[in-house]
Amino acid sequence: MKPALALVPGEPAGIGPELCVRLVQQPLAANVVAFADPDTLLAAARALHLPLRIAAAEQASAPGVLPVQVVEQAQPTRFGFPDCANAASVVNALKAAADACGRGELAGLVTGPVHKATLNDAGIAYTGTTELLAQWAGCDVVMMLARSDLPRSDLPRSDLPRSDLRVALVTTHLPLRAVADAITAARLTRVIEVLHRDLVRRFAIATPRIAVLGLNPHAGEAGHLGREEIDIIIPVLTRLRERGINLIGPLPADTAFLPQHLAHCDVVLAMYHDQGLPVLKHAGIEQGINITLGLPYPRVAVDHGTALELAGHGVADASSLFAAFAQCRALARGAGQ
Repeated sequence: MKPALALVPGEPAGIGPELCVRLVQQPLAANVVAFADPDTLLAAARALHLPLRIAAAEQASAPGVLPVQVVEQAQPTRFGFPDCANAASVVNALKAAADACGRGELAGLVTGPVHKATLNDAGIAYTGTTELLAQWAGCDVVMMLARSDLPRSDLPRSDLPRSDLRVALVTTHLPLRAVADAITAARLTRVIEVLHRDLVRRFAIATPRIAVLGLNPHAGEAGHLGREEIDIIIPVLTRLRERGINLIGPLPADTAFLPQHLAHCDVVLAMYHDQGLPVLKHAGIEQGINITLGLPYPRVAVDHGTALELAGHGVADASSLFAAFAQCRALARGAGQ
């Protein structure tokens, strides 16, 4: 049987709804249930001049047919113009989809882009969907971004797109001045444990090779450029190596992404958001995906923002959503590599 995946478009005024419409135009290798306001999805279909029929959530998806679990918005969508009145519906859709996955009713969660400023302006404390999902599930998670070789705007295939670059993060959405204090032995240990466990469990990598970056330039230069490597990172890596985890580093971030280094690891663990992600996004943001490790269900998101300036014009590239769907389907089937 085809797995059934939850699909959350994200910010209704952004490109998320139209990407979802594009996704369901062809036969899919998994059933899908969208958690959204049907009027927004139909408006996106009209803007794209594509057919779309809304079905009950219990029905099977088909080309041009999208089953929907209704999450009503307070105001109609105006593409390109976020409305704080609709912020609650964005979070409600995520919560309903996450709860369905947590109960085992759906096999995985695919999410579109959320407009952080709109949620916060509406009085909703929001740093990221990854953090919300972790809070709701009550577990430690790790953000891992990957670049797939799925061709641009191709359709999800039965075989999983190979990932040629994975970058996981010790800290996610923090101001830079707060990063060093957040790199603690306890946090680093938890992140590596979750990363190692899910690479084995979900990606079927028997002995993951994890390249760990240092926090400071040149990985601290033997303490001359900072002591976090000596006092925190190296002791943690030493202890975890004794438990059989294959760890490389700490490595200087400025050379760790050279091809000859990447050839000897399965994932790069960066200390903070902008240490690792610019490299991955430069390699090709269209095929980028964001995977949340540690949850009781697979969750994969697009690796781009709401692109408000493109919304409703039919020009947004849907490649990242296609890749996220293919990856989530593979993880739901237990074949995540």
